[in-house]
Amino acid sequence: MDPARALIRTALNPAARIAPGLAGRAAFELFQHPLRRSRVRPAEQEVHRRAVLEPLAVGGKTVVGYRWGGGERPVLVLHGWRSRASRFAPYVPRLRALGLSVLSFDAPGHGDSGGNATSVLEFHELALQLQDRYGPFEAVIAHSLGVCAAFGALADGLRADRLAAVAGVSEVGFFPAAFCAGLGLNPAVERALRGRIERGLFAGDAGAWERYDAARQAAVIGLPVLVLHDEGDDVVPLRQAHRLQRAYGERLDLVVTRGLGHRRIIAEPTVVDQVIGFISAGQEVAAGS
Repeated sequence: MDPARALIRTALNPAARIAPGLAGRAAFELFQHPLRRSRVRPAEQEVHRRAVLEPLAVGGKTVVGYRWGGGERPVLVLHGWRSRASRFAPYVPRLRALGLSVLSFDAPGHGDSGGNATSVLEFHELALQLQDRYGPFEAVIAHSLGVCAAFGALADGLRADRLAAVAGVSEVGFFPAAFCAGLGLNPAVERALRGRIERGLFAGDAGAWERYDAARQAAVIGLPVLVLHDEGDDVVPLRQAHRLQRAYGERLDLVVTRGLGHRRIIAEPTVVDQVIGFISAGQEVAAGS
């Protein structure tokens, strides 16, 4: 048993019965802080060094943005929790070969950006900032938490022709449930955490849970979607992909992989091939039109 997890569980589970507000605040602090920052991996170094840095800011925090290309025909890539933009290094040369520019950022508390905490709302705002600079996107490629942010932004003004979602979370409500389950926290702590998220992140707007549920936004988001998800993903279960498939029907293609888990899938060559093929097909459709 992980001693740190046991300590958190021992402290918060009883506290939720006696002082739910205090338990909610403590859980919220843990919930929004990544435990560590990912470094640029050796295989990513060359692509990472070629990026033009794009200064951004959100919530008073400095954010490192990246651009490969001149900004024409942009593709937005959104990393996941405890990850960074460099994880998409295998995609960059392939996208550039299609004549596309690639835009991304390290979210606050991640990679080389400032701050020590972030939220799906900050991903959303940063994506819209990049759209303001470079116009609508030819495509969005997202992983994990980035998928939830991408769907939320697409329902709220982000414009793109296609979305490739890898190992994605389909609903923001998944996060507090998964966080509490992972630490063995009881339903009282989860309720307190959800209340704190609603007040602290959503400014008391209970409707935000629905707006950041991609399955409920299928009528608003009309673009083609490719979803890739591993059957053995132990971080984001495959049922999250199945929710999207039921909601989007024929507009969504689901590819289920085996043996790649939650993190390896993003750089797997066959997955990269499928994402690039999906985006390339969109370029052919646009050229035909």
